[in-house]
Amino acid sequence: MFSKMADSYKQVKVGRLKLKGLDDGSGERKKKKKKKREREEDEPTDIDALRHGGWRKVETFAEVSGNIALQTFKKSYIEALNTGLFTVGELREDGENSPAPVEVFTSVPLSEKKIALKSGYGKFMSVNMMGDVTGRSEAIGPQEQFECIFEEDRVALETYNGCFLSVSDEGHISATKKIVGEKETFHIRTSIPKVKVSTSSLPEGEQELRNHEVTFVKKFQSFQDRNLRLSEEDASKLKKARMQGSLHEEMLNRREKMKADRYCK
Repeated sequence: MFSKMADSYKQVKVGRLKLKGLDDGSGERKKKKKKKREREEDEPTDIDALRHGGWRKVETFAEVSGNIALQTFKKSYIEALNTGLFTVGELREDGENSPAPVEVFTSVPLSEKKIALKSGYGKFMSVNMMGDVTGRSEAIGPQEQFECIFEEDRVALETYNGCFLSVSDEGHISATKKIVGEKETFHIRTSIPKVKVSTSSLPEGEQELRNHEVTFVKKFQSFQDRNLRLSEEDASKLKKARMQGSLHEEMLNRREKMKADRYCK
């Protein structure tokens, strides 16, 4: 008799006890999926980025950080050679037109408008007074600095000698032109997703400073979770610091305080 009862219990399906009126969690999961779907539908698809392997065009100096690629008027990228020189790489098909490793540079922000470019060979791009462009510098000096001048999603790079970085029809890289034309403009591309930072509620002068703080923070902050963290303190303090000539120190203080607050929570 007992063996028959044991066999009967084995046939009973064991599961969680469900009480009427209690949510088993599936409703919350459905809500999250719906919100995610609506968010993805609201965000426009960047077809151009998809055609370039997810590498999107940069539109502001604040986005010029980390690994970037310089796309020329020829629709291909500047490529670093192991000889310490540069050329223009081959154009690939749509969808496979992401930059190759030798076409990727590390951007080092130096000020509100200037950057240095380090190739995959660990050397900095440099320009001399004659306009010769090489990539053999171990450190950053005046010749390794490039000023970014944006016009919508295109940028011209003014160099040490007062000329602009240029690409010839043959793919030769130089800096001898003082006027910007098609061959002196580039698309800077990045694989980092666009970070939305709301500054619309700030006065115009404070928006500029807030954008500068974004650039400053990007130099130190890892983007593993793709979130940009800025100080919640009043941006007007940055304006006061700039007038006193201590803007850099103030931004360092704000960053250090953010780190201290995070560790104390």
